[in-house]
Amino acid sequence: MNFDRRSLIKGGAALGLGAGTNLLDYAKAWAQASPFKVEPNAKINLMRWKRFVEAEDVEFMKLVAAFEAATGSKITVTNESYDDLQPKASVVANTGQGLDLVWGLYSLPHLFPQKCLDLSDVSKYLGEKHGGWFPSAEAYGKLGNKWIGIPIAASGGLVNYRISSMQKAGFKEFPKDTAGFLELCKALKANNTPAGMAFGHASGDANTWMHWLLWSHGGYLVDKSDKVIINSPETAKALEYGKALYDTFLPGTASWNDSSNNKAFLAGELHTTVNGISVYVTAKKEKPELAADMDHAYMPIGPVGKPTELHLPFTMLAFQFTKVPNACKAFIAFMLDAKQYNPWIGAAQGYLSHFLGEYDTNPVWTADPKTTPYRDVAKRTLTPAGLGTLGEKAASAIADFIVVDMFANYVTGREDVKGAIAGAERQAKRIYR
Repeated sequence: MNFDRRSLIKGGAALGLGAGTNLLDYAKAWAQASPFKVEPNAKINLMRWKRFVEAEDVEFMKLVAAFEAATGSKITVTNESYDDLQPKASVVANTGQGLDLVWGLYSLPHLFPQKCLDLSDVSKYLGEKHGGWFPSAEAYGKLGNKWIGIPIAASGGLVNYRISSMQKAGFKEFPKDTAGFLELCKALKANNTPAGMAFGHASGDANTWMHWLLWSHGGYLVDKSDKVIINSPETAKALEYGKALYDTFLPGTASWNDSSNNKAFLAGELHTTVNGISVYVTAKKEKPELAADMDHAYMPIGPVGKPTELHLPFTMLAFQFTKVPNACKAFIAFMLDAKQYNPWIGAAQGYLSHFLGEYDTNPVWTADPKTTPYRDVAKRTLTPAGLGTLGEKAASAIADFIVVDMFANYVTGREDVKGAIAGAERQAKRIYR
């Protein structure tokens, strides 16, 4: 991989010991007591997603600096867009060089499980120390009985909306079901305060909300035996509902990426969307009047009658070919230790939610009630596999945007219902065979 064109940040070099003397003293004591003994002069190359909340990145680099100073190791961090993470990690998995740790999205470790270091000992250590893992963490982190990745945090894909626009559209509170949601979107369009969600290849936004859209109507890509079942009346109903929503949306959503709706919302062009809390965090800083008029809601319940949310987990994997496996394990364990983790998710201001029970009590979830819905997203989330098994095949299906393309092909008129479903079915059967 060529990192020369990217901004590489050396934790210690960027901050000196900017983590502060207290954190450094704590980090040294932690390293002494840790079961994961860092190799001498360890050098770690870590790739992570590009920040959406600046304060989160600052806090993350503080804990990197503390870890470096306490262990004598060096961590080189490179930041990549959501869309670039998976292909770049796949290249490294195939070549066996360039990175030690990847902090990826969704089911990334399951794309190349045989290349992932066994992190079961790290999982056990953290689970016993910090209140246990939520069930979704096991679904994302484990393959069989082995942990091939550690879910660090999740970004919730929840409804972001303008309160005044919702009220002007005739709603006192945000609709709790899909029928009411469609009526709201129609009224928002009529008032020239439209909703909009990504129908393009947005790895975070499009995948999260369109899997909700499919599942909320009872459609699934595969069943419990991983048999392809996308060709169903339920999928057809989800497509029709998606088209009805699309017809109310701000123009251009078919080509949106993960930052498009953020920009449109902050520009005042968009009044309802599905996103992490990053829009609100930015608005508080740059457009406080807009932030005062914002709130968040869980995804509406569809005809299936229960929540069907997919949120965006960030799972850390270590490559089996790393020369510093202990340093990789130690860094993950250090990052999720309460002394580091609590300030870090506090700095993320609701953008990142936890997979470990202890962190339910972090003050970030109650200091601002508009943040509270994001607290439970790691408890509520399904996995991209839906009813099926989260493994290599499910990871490939979400990486290939099968569900996203099915909806986009229909709502934009490229295909009719049968054609859109048939295309998704063909793709899915190539993977699930």
